[in-house]
Amino acid sequence: MMDETNTAALKAGFRGRLIRPEDENYDQARKLYNGMIDKRPGLIARCADAGDVIAAVRYGRANNLLTAVRGGGHNGPGLGSCDGGMVIDLSLMKGVHVNPDRRTVRVEPGCTQGDMDHATHAFGLAVPAGIVSTTGVGGLTLGGGHGYLSRQYGLTIDNLIEADVVLADGRFVTANESSHKDLFWALRGGGGNFGVVTSFLFRAHPVKDIFGGLIFWDAEEARRVMQWYREFLPRAPEACSPFLGLKTVPPAPPFPEEIWGRKVCALISSCDAPPEKAVEVIQPAYDNTPAPIFDLMVSMPFTAIQGLFDPLLPSGLQWYWKGDFVRELPDAAIDVHLEHAAKAPTTLSLMHLYPVDGAVHRIGPSDTAWRHRDATWSMVIAGIDPDPANAEALKSWARAYWEALRPHTMDGGYVNFMMEEGADRIRATYGENYRRLTAIKKDYDPTNFFRVNQNIAPAVA
Repeated sequence: MMDETNTAALKAGFRGRLIRPEDENYDQARKLYNGMIDKRPGLIARCADAGDVIAAVRYGRANNLLTAVRGGGHNGPGLGSCDGGMVIDLSLMKGVHVNPDRRTVRVEPGCTQGDMDHATHAFGLAVPAGIVSTTGVGGLTLGGGHGYLSRQYGLTIDNLIEADVVLADGRFVTANESSHKDLFWALRGGGGNFGVVTSFLFRAHPVKDIFGGLIFWDAEEARRVMQWYREFLPRAPEACSPFLGLKTVPPAPPFPEEIWGRKVCALISSCDAPPEKAVEVIQPAYDNTPAPIFDLMVSMPFTAIQGLFDPLLPSGLQWYWKGDFVRELPDAAIDVHLEHAAKAPTTLSLMHLYPVDGAVHRIGPSDTAWRHRDATWSMVIAGIDPDPANAEALKSWARAYWEALRPHTMDGGYVNFMMEEGADRIRATYGENYRRLTAIKKDYDPTNFFRVNQNIAPAVA
């Protein structure tokens, strides 16, 4: 139980809102993006500014509370919450400030990718991020951040200039290449292990309209399409980012009813180029594969491709994710993909291969905490459905698929595609960078106060 006197003292100087289990809106406030996970924190500290974050961290330390940090709230394993302890909820902190002359954007941690995209798009700019606009900027960034612009401009962390951070002892610091350099290194891929980021400053790039969309082939043609794709990607201009998926056609527009429910191999592309040039780039997809069953490639605002999947993926669905990095896609791996994709338990369940080559490879594996600079793809296998009755089927399918692919994947995965998978998996993910991360953790969070995450424990002396 939380000390009521101390809670009253916190409330007296708190600009945001403190939400307790007895409050009317508690159940709404504690809801998670992943409907498979249900947690009941003892206190939700919904912060209005960095001062509130400092107060909440100090309160959590003083009362020895298990403390989780929630930004955009998109975390797959529900690590933005906890049972019985406190959630530092940053969802009210949604300011975005674009400097078009310097091509930078300062973003507060409650923002989603859509919030950031909306602000930058008005100036013809964009920050490399993910592929779903409801994704939280904070979690996406701290885990690395890859999406449509990664081949051209690198990961989200490769475009991070600095971050304002509240540390475990309540101090407020700014981390960049000249101040708290070790902390800045660790924030770029090390997850939420080192403090609460209250402001991100990103480098933005000139991106306005793109040529992109969807091409679907019947699943019977998937082998040929995947073989073509593995040869095409290394030759594709970096301004073109095509990712491949094994999916089921949803029963909804814009898909024609005659293909609803069909299993497909999908190419989802974004080309930051004039339409005539982009058409030329993507033409090999038509010249070297069978005729697609659905084709929707058009010019659109960059914000439109970023929100393409939003209607299919509302908050509250059942999710179970497994991910790995992939260097090559041999025929033996394609065989595994085809076998397990055919068994997808629900319409929304999928496998995606996201390119992480191009500009991502021009940064060294030890230059940031995110070390997989030699991967070609970041793979996710996601079991998804609205019905809780299907939760076990989603887990079983995703685990079996992932296990069968292990001979063809790299050691470790993208932390934003992990569930709660244990310390060995985290060590494998960071590899040679892990020891440095534990040392930085010891310097900035020696008691492991920030441990509701893909945890990196502090080094032991």
